[in-house]
Amino acid sequence: MVKLHGIDFTSAPTRRKGITIASGCLSGETYVLESLVSLHDYDAFNAWLSRPGPWLGAFDFPFSFPRELIEHMGWPTSWAPLIAHVAALSRSDMRTSFKAFCDARPTSRKFAHRATDLPAGSSSPMKWVNPPVAYMLHAGAPLLLASGVTVYTLHAGDPSRIALEAYPGLVARSITKASYKSDERAKQTPARRAARLHIVDILEGGLYPLGIRLAPGSHRNALIDDASGDLLDAALCGLLAAWAWQRKDARFGLPDFDPLEGWIVGA
Repeated sequence: MVKLHGIDFTSAPTRRKGITIASGCLSGETYVLESLVSLHDYDAFNAWLSRPGPWLGAFDFPFSFPRELIEHMGWPTSWAPLIAHVAALSRSDMRTSFKAFCDARPTSRKFAHRATDLPAGSSSPMKWVNPPVAYMLHAGAPLLLASGVTVYTLHAGDPSRIALEAYPGLVARSITKASYKSDERAKQTPARRAARLHIVDILEGGLYPLGIRLAPGSHRNALIDDASGDLLDAALCGLLAAWAWQRKDARFGLPDFDPLEGWIVGA
């Protein structure tokens, strides 16, 4: 049975906040959550990526930048050379280049966006603050490239290990607009816990647009009690992986899209 993973990524993994991975399998219309793990450094994550397939992972970080930005910068316009080029940049150099790009544009459209960002409700991958998704791309995409996985339509690798880009906020916002997580202890309120409980209740019933039911088993309380939302976000990505796997014979449910920019599953 194919393992289906949801990966909540961080660009700076530590003991306090690691890369969180939900793993499970699809049984009919239900995603059965089997494990939740946290990896505290890139060595551990690299080892995890090297696990033999078959598996499909839905990863919560952008796989590429907007074509508009890439062409403006004069960067490579195929994915593997692009990611190799980006990996060679420092974060500070990347931030300086992006700031210059934004400073030259009108206030209403400072950041460039990919075609997928609007339907997904995701931030531009070039944002370096709130959230710093540019740094997540800078850290994560080179690891995917080095691991030899297939990055669907962007890069052909091991066909038994498939990576799709995911965004857990896409699923969460289809259930509630209420804030459900925070890394700041002062903002880890009963209201946010109630929002997580509501999300889990709805997921268990499959009463949301994706329709995949979540069977959290012994992990239910952990999904609700984790105030950072990392565990729940990983599970939401796992549900996106399950939704995609149901559509494996139809491009994993993805539309035709720019193979340089990529696409967020479910958007």
